[in-house]
Amino acid sequence: MWLVCIPVILSAQERALYQSDFPPSEFKQRRDRVFEQIGKNIAVIQGASAVDGFKVFRQSNEFYYLSGVEVPNSYLLLDGRNKHTSLFLPHRDEGLERSQGKVLSAEDAELVKKLTGIDQVQAVEALARSQIWSLVRLPAPILYTPFSPAEGVAQSRDEALRGNAAIATDSWDGRPSREGHFVHLLRTRFPSFEIRDLSPILDELRLVKSPLEIRLIRRASELAGRGLMEAMRGTMPGVFEYQLDAAAQYVFLVNGARYVGYSSITAGGTNAWMGHYFHNSSKLNDGDMVLMDFAPDYRYYTSDVTRMWPVNGKFNPDQRSFAEFILAYRNALLKRIKPGVTPQQVLEGARTEMEPVLKSAKFSKDYYRKAAEGMFTFRGHLSHPVGLTVHDVGNYWKGSFQVGQVFSIDPMLWVPEENLYIRMEDVVAVTETGVELFTDFLPSTPDEIEKIMKEQGVIQLRPPLDTKP
Repeated sequence: MWLVCIPVILSAQERALYQSDFPPSEFKQRRDRVFEQIGKNIAVIQGASAVDGFKVFRQSNEFYYLSGVEVPNSYLLLDGRNKHTSLFLPHRDEGLERSQGKVLSAEDAELVKKLTGIDQVQAVEALARSQIWSLVRLPAPILYTPFSPAEGVAQSRDEALRGNAAIATDSWDGRPSREGHFVHLLRTRFPSFEIRDLSPILDELRLVKSPLEIRLIRRASELAGRGLMEAMRGTMPGVFEYQLDAAAQYVFLVNGARYVGYSSITAGGTNAWMGHYFHNSSKLNDGDMVLMDFAPDYRYYTSDVTRMWPVNGKFNPDQRSFAEFILAYRNALLKRIKPGVTPQQVLEGARTEMEPVLKSAKFSKDYYRKAAEGMFTFRGHLSHPVGLTVHDVGNYWKGSFQVGQVFSIDPMLWVPEENLYIRMEDVVAVTETGVELFTDFLPSTPDEIEKIMKEQGVIQLRPPLDTKP
């Protein structure tokens, strides 16, 4: 692992905060790939804004992906005419640093260039004064900037778009998105530029992960799996969903994750029928299954892992049949993923393999079997990309699999007669020879799950206080 820890002054408290997972050369390679796509034009990327209250700042994913810089109110300018990158940072805030510690600023230009490999570092006001204004000689180059909403803590673009839409349709609000406002400012202040969307270019680049990115996703997946295992140990009738959430988060935080990748889905009984159930407030009942879908944000990268298990620690015959059927389908998908194969080919091959499994499956009700048959018409079992966010950007369905693509495998079925939802989710990376399953250590068979549920967990070792206030 490439590490950097360059003190600004001798005091440990004054050490500059900068990531230690990627060398400057990797960020440069990413920026060079942007240059290849924009030609002799320019791109401007806006970093995340400063936080309010007692929140901890986390950089937006796109800005971090291109620079590794975790400073609010920063900007990147990529000039395709000379392949030159400029970073614009706020001035030093000595009062803030006295209360929170050292923050990289425009006054640290030489240090920042050494850390990031960026060509030039200036103060934010120089972005308009000395950079963009110098480009308005006709014919002006095209100016690219991301139109899609930036992803922050526990965010994905699909959820951010939904939130922006809710604001836009609120007659007492109606604010534009931050990205929309930035595009408006660029068009208003620099009308000679043609403004184009940079998001599709960045999305395509982010679809294939580097070995160092895969290392972080692998670690996030390991912590996700360990967190679910801790939740399994703590499960028993009468425990609340939020207590399992807390057990998993303990594993995340004690192992270095600063945030969660998304709010956990910890759903007992028919709560699991709601695909994104986030309330986590119900008591778990004997005889029910509980679903947990949860992963940390580990150094900007996350995972997406789901398991279901019986609240009382013992699968009944129907629960066991569903669990074994879903697991067999997951394994049928896994064995077919490799470079050069299309997602559709994987689904078709897995369906053929599952035909005799379906015939021999022991389902107690006809509509259970019907639900199992129906799952083969759903292509979402090969699910979304995973990386800087849980529903990561890019579309691997457009062609065949490539080495470095990372996505979730999420076989699922629905039994509407009982509001019953069954699923199992893992994250995989396409390798030269096939696929790497990041959670191969995680209990998956009913016997494995029952065995770990017999162990004591943190909920038993440190039981909660009386739940009544």
